[in-house]
Amino acid sequence: MKRNAAAINTMEIPLANGDMPEWVELIPAGAVIGRDGRSWNNSSPESILEYFVALARELPIDIEHSTELKAPKGEPAPAIGWVMELQERNGAIWGRAEWNATGKQLIGERAYRYLSPVIIYQPSSGTIVGLTSVGITNQPNLKLPALNHEQGADAPEEITMLKAILAALALPENTTETEAVSKIASLRSELTTAMNRAENPSLEKFVPRADFDAALAKATNAEQQLKQIKIEQLETAVNTAISQALKEGKITPATAEYHRAQCRQEGGLERFTAYCAAAPSIGDASDLGKKDVEEQTKAMNAEQQQVAAMFGNSAEDLAKYGK
Repeated sequence: MKRNAAAINTMEIPLANGDMPEWVELIPAGAVIGRDGRSWNNSSPESILEYFVALARELPIDIEHSTELKAPKGEPAPAIGWVMELQERNGAIWGRAEWNATGKQLIGERAYRYLSPVIIYQPSSGTIVGLTSVGITNQPNLKLPALNHEQGADAPEEITMLKAILAALALPENTTETEAVSKIASLRSELTTAMNRAENPSLEKFVPRADFDAALAKATNAEQQLKQIKIEQLETAVNTAISQALKEGKITPATAEYHRAQCRQEGGLERFTAYCAAAPSIGDASDLGKKDVEEQTKAMNAEQQQVAAMFGNSAEDLAKYGK
């Protein structure tokens, strides 16, 4: 976005029957050649109109470019009129001028005869991209260092700064000033929106910290309680399984605690249940306790008689020595 300012003086102020002109031509269409041989081009008149809109103010009409030369030094630079709007006519730029009493007097008396618009242009291409002010003068193409020198003493530093600004905006070097101003305006709008959102966050996405902490504590307590319930349920199931295995003779009392510890591991109870289903009983349960004394006595007497017969003993021998 390399840009410099220059004054061009090619338009004579038109007067019709002594009346002040309302519309004046400021920049001719196409190639613009100054009296000193320098040249520019008005190849993008729409950019000039956009630049004027972006300025959001009228352009001052002054005497001998006092706006550009005297005002920066704090010296008086009164306007004798204002350019209120711009139009593009067949590629040329025209401005609607409103003149004050001083302007009407100077122009009406022909004290000044030429308009000298101050243009903003790109040095690399000479393309005119904007207007900053309009001066009345009698010396076309004045030797104005601040306006006419394409590369003054401060130009390198100025160009470096413009490059840095464009880089910060993530814009290419050939970006026009209007595009850069538009980008900055867009970023400022986004910043304002972001700040408003930060100051007034959506309740759908954010909650007060106290409410968040309370909800977190409640959830943590509920999780701990659920974990304790699961532990107790598992312990009950393990004890039930161990008791059943002991009863069925699938394990011995000596290994009960070992199996109990294994059941507490992840998936351990399922593995123990499968083991018990496949394992044989270590010893069949005796039914002696279920028989009454008489049945046991009969069974024992029959067995004793069988044994006595095998050894050739008589019933008397059995009765005498059987005990």
